[in-house]
Amino acid sequence: MNIAILSRDAKLYSTKRLKEAGEQRGHKVEIIDHMKCMLLIEKKNPMVWYNGRKLDYFDAIIPRIGASVTFYGAAVVRQFEMMKVFTAVESQALIRSRDKLRSMQILSRAGLGLPKTIFMDYSKDTEGVIEAVGGAPVVIKLLEGTQGLGVVLAENKKAAQSVIEAFHGVKARIIVQEFIKEAGGADIRAFVVNGEVIGAMRRQARDGEFRSNLHRGGYATIVKLNRHEKHAAIIAAKKMGLGVAGVDMLPSNRGPLIIEVNSSPGLEGIEGATKIDIAGKIIRYLESHAGSKKIQKDKVNA
Repeated sequence: MNIAILSRDAKLYSTKRLKEAGEQRGHKVEIIDHMKCMLLIEKKNPMVWYNGRKLDYFDAIIPRIGASVTFYGAAVVRQFEMMKVFTAVESQALIRSRDKLRSMQILSRAGLGLPKTIFMDYSKDTEGVIEAVGGAPVVIKLLEGTQGLGVVLAENKKAAQSVIEAFHGVKARIIVQEFIKEAGGADIRAFVVNGEVIGAMRRQARDGEFRSNLHRGGYATIVKLNRHEKHAAIIAAKKMGLGVAGVDMLPSNRGPLIIEVNSSPGLEGIEGATKIDIAGKIIRYLESHAGSKKIQKDKVNA
């Protein structure tokens, strides 16, 4: 197969590993900077141009779209979909996953466990907001935040009111969530590919920090999920429409509570913690879907 990895940085661990895994399995793999793609929109002839050439020969793509360029990145993925190219992450699922509020509404409707969460339109009733999620401490998150950025733990009511008012003062959209004390500064990331949990790690925040993100100095260890955690991860990825997903959960006294479903989960932490060839699993996922289509196409053209 001809596979394109949509990534802005060929040196990133995840990008390099996916390219390596694809080539090891005999595929031709090319890294394409999606922000340099041009989209030709024409009746029955959609096309992607890149550095003066048509990208009309790919059988599958693996989107690695950063949160800051979701709009254009999703448009590029959508264009490939119109060209009948299989994608590891569909454009609508990508957009859906980047909208924290919409994601939580979808997961709530699916009956999955979530931390109590409040979203409001710059409400001045900050005290009511805090009490609605169980009182301080509370976690306050920017709707557009990633990798732990824009996430604040307010340990008392006064601090929470100040942070909420400050965000509202600059017209920043936020959500306010209950703080799950029993999680102990740890969360679980389950890596789901093609409806199956293929690896999981426990991420522990460093001392003095409540965010467990590895980008914030947290560390990861392998963990075996119980059946409730495994079920929650699989259903969350399915409801979000994601063939490849990193599902983040907090362990709690009432079961796993999902905090995010990531459509471009990094591979370095999970491969390092589990020693599982996650990149290879993703390539096999492409083979099982795009590979059969390629064989049929080759037979027609023979």
